[in-house]
Amino acid sequence: MSELDAAYRATSYRVFLPGGIVELRIDQANAALVAWLKQTGCAMFAVITAYNPGAQPVAAALNAERQAQLECDLLEGNYEPYAGENVPDNGRGPVEETCFVPDITQEDACALAADFGQNAIVYGGADGIPRLIWIEETEQ
Repeated sequence: MSELDAAYRATSYRVFLPGGIVELRIDQANAALVAWLKQTGCAMFAVITAYNPGAQPVAAALNAERQAQLECDLLEGNYEPYAGENVPDNGRGPVEETCFVPDITQEDACALAADFGQNAIVYGGADGIPRLIWIEETEQ
């Protein structure tokens, strides 16, 4: 496992859904998310950020601008993103704003993340298990 993979797995993917905050962990089902997915009829989801492309820190203003553009792109694509944030377990890494995107295909989520220079996304289905999906794997 690479350092980057380990860092992504040592992160809580916090999502602000109607009805409450859901803390997602890679490869761990979350009962609150499963219930929300079932209630809304959502069969798939992604967590995408525009922050810190290529895992390289950039200025806060640029991150905010990039994240706003990601949100606009999602809305223009007829998605309804919810706010979220990636919170590293060690407390040293940056907290990154994210978008939780219901009903987006893995292909579309990866393409969008690639447009913003991201290494990976969090993706899952109706089982509510978030998986770490590396962008370069999906582009081959």
